[in-house]
Formats: sequence, structure tokens, C-alpha cells
Amino acid sequence: MFESLSTRLQGITSRLRGSARITEADLDVALREIRLALLEADVNFRVVKDFVARIRERAVGTDLLTGLNPGQQIVKIVHEELVEVLGGSRHHLELDAKPAVLMMVGLQGSGKTTTAAKLAVRLRKEGKRPLLVAADVYRPAAVDQLVQLGDQIGVEVHTRPVGTPALEVARSGLEVARQRGVDVMILDTAGRLHVDDAMMDELVRIVGSVTPKETLLVVDAMTGQESVKVAEAFHARLPVTGLVLTKMDGDARGGAALSIRAATGLPVSFLGTGERTDGLEPFHPDRLAQRILGMGDILSFVERVQENVDQEEAERAAQRMMENRFTLEDFRSQLNQIKKMGPIGQVLQMIPGAGEMAGAAQQAVDSGQMKRIEAIIDSMTPEERRRPDIIKASRRRRIAVGSGTSTAEVNRLLKQFVEMQKMMKMFSGGKMPRMGGGLGALLGR
Repeated sequence: MFESLSTRLQGITSRLRGSARITEADLDVALREIRLALLEADVNFRVVKDFVARIRERAVGTDLLTGLNPGQQIVKIVHEELVEVLGGSRHHLELDAKPAVLMMVGLQGSGKTTTAAKLAVRLRKEGKRPLLVAADVYRPAAVDQLVQLGDQIGVEVHTRPVGTPALEVARSGLEVARQRGVDVMILDTAGRLHVDDAMMDELVRIVGSVTPKETLLVVDAMTGQESVKVAEAFHARLPVTGLVLTKMDGDARGGAALSIRAATGLPVSFLGTGERTDGLEPFHPDRLAQRILGMGDILSFVERVQENVDQEEAERAAQRMMENRFTLEDFRSQLNQIKKMGPIGQVLQMIPGAGEMAGAAQQAVDSGQMKRIEAIIDSMTPEERRRPDIIKASRRRRIAVGSGTSTAEVNRLLKQFVEMQKMMKMFSGGKMPRMGGGLGALLGR
């Protein structure tokens, strides 16, 4: 997400950082480029205009251009203003009631049902006991979809017989939530292909009946500026408390995320990526601004590692690396750990200095290159994985046939692994190799 915008802004800020002296004309050129980059990313025109005006006012109005390191200072202002546009601070859900009702609303196809399941997973990780309530009684198979997701994640789903009005489903769900002593009732409501009065009237009645603590509007980020109009329409009729932007992994521009808070006043609570039930991340404006500007996002990276990586296994692998005993068996295990963390391109964007490899790494995954690497390693014997130096010509041919790849690909993997071992040996010897060398070798860069 934000790939095209991030690339453009990083190029502009990189030039600013490297400038020892910046004139007002230089600033105008940079701001013009920032304006174009944001408009091309489908950011709302009014938001862009105000954003650029605030940067210029702060840079010129404080005599910043004549001070020390003006380029660095302007980049700092860009970062601070970007954080402000994105919302300033994270929106925390208010779920102090028991049960706290969390109501999902939005248009059909925005991803409400999947998001409801993802929220249940996240809340359970936080120590809460959720209950899913299937109140989308109009869309064919909507109830079945939520039941299947509930089975998949191990969360109870409350349903009523076909034909039961949505309002009655919501009321009975709240009663069951009280009886079971659950912490949060997540109410999945019906969407429509467009905003209409009948839909809104039903949602208003449900709100009046179950009094949700949080009403989250789920919006498809791929719709760009249309998502802003949808948010404004829902907010005019319902007590919307936060937004969830879905399909962010398919939106390289990111205009909706940068426009919607400033245009509607509603905070973005979560970003949804992919179909995996763990593909929902809290929206941190400061961290996202850092990611867009190529500064990395170490806090989110550490949190994702803690959530998805087996700590003991990671420590053992690190020890083997330091002792120069890292094998293809260990490498295969590390690939599995990385896959658990989500799309590799997103993960690399969180690491300062590694963002430039994100596109190539994700392309390697999308093209099937990583799967071929796994297939090659899987086709080796345990002894070959531990001692790749014994893999001579006949073994390489056998591994290629077994993995459905070519001998050339097997040769390339073994060569890349030797390079990685050399890099690890440099680490253990106290030397610092070039950032990303191992991954760069893996991707054949």
C-alpha cells in the first residue's frame, strides 16, 4: 500500500535532506512536486491544498530556510503535517461496557463480514471474549459466511432462522451476549449497493435498540474519493465512531486513507489487508507517516514479530547464525516464520533502509519465486539440507526433478545460500555487511 506515493515523496524528501541551502524558490518546486504526488495518489484536492499551505507557512514563516540544516527541518515539517492529516493519534476503541456492542456498517462488498471476524481475532488476542452476531439477513450466504469464519477462528456466532428481521437478530444477540458473559458483541449488519433511506432507517432502529459503544464504518479503500462520499453519507445519519479501510494491500495510491479523516472528521481505526483473519492492523498515524516517507516503522515491526514468530525458534536460529552453523533446514524454517508475518513487501517497509527492497521482495513472492525455493529445499534429504556441500551434479538433477524446477534454479539457490553464509560469518566476526545483502542475494538482485 502507498507504493507509488511513498516512492514519489521519498524522492522529494531525499533531495531536501541533501540540500545544505534551500531558497524560497527551491521550496516552491518541492511543494509543487508534493502537491502533484498527492493528487496523483487520489488525495482530496482540498486536503492537498491545505496540507501544502501549512508546510509553506511553517517553513517560510519561521525563517527556517536561513537556519541550519533547512532540508532536514522541512522534512520534519512534512512528517508532522502528514501525521496531522492522518489523524494525529491512534483511535482506541471504547469497550468498557459488558457486553460492549461493536456495530459494523458499510456498503455491500466493502468487507464488513470478513472485518468482523478479523476484529474478533484481534480482540481475543487482547484478552477479550467476543461474540459474532449475523444480522446481515439480505445478502445470500452472508450468515453462512460468518458462521464459517467463526468456526475457522474459534469464535461463537449467533444466528436466527431465515426470515428473522435484522432488528430482532440484533436484540436476541445482545441478550445471548449478556447471558454468556461475553466482553464484546460484534454485530455484522447488511450492506447495500448504494446509500439509501430504507437501509439507513433500519440501521438507525438497530442503533436505538442495542446502543453500540462503537459503530465502525467499513470502507473499500480501492474506491478512492468515492469512499469519502460514502463516509459523509453514513456519518450524517449514524453515530459513526471510526473507520476501517479495507483492501489496502490492493491500493498502491492510498488517497482514501490520506483524505478521509480530514474530509469527514472521523478517525481511521484499522487498516484491512488481504483475506487472512489476522490481516487487520491498528491505524497509527505517526507510524504510517514514517512508512510513507521511508523512515520505517520499527514499533509495528516488533509487534508483528511478537505476534507471529516463535521466540524460542528465532533465538535458536540467531544463535546458529552467530556460530556460522546456519543450514538450509534453518533457512526453510525462517521462510515459514516470515510468511506468518504477512506480505513481505509490507514487512520490509517497516524496516528503516529496507523499503527499497519491498517491491522486489513482494514481486518475488507474487511470481512464485519463493514457492520454488521452498519446493527445492523440500526436495532435499535432511542430510542435504544440513550439508549442502555434498549436493553434486546427480543430486542437483534429482532435486530439480522432485521440485518441478530446473537444475539452474537449484544451482542458483545453493550459490545464494553460500553468499548468505559468508554474510553471517562477517556478522559473527564483528563486520557489518551491506544492508539487505542476504535478501538481495536471495532475490537474485
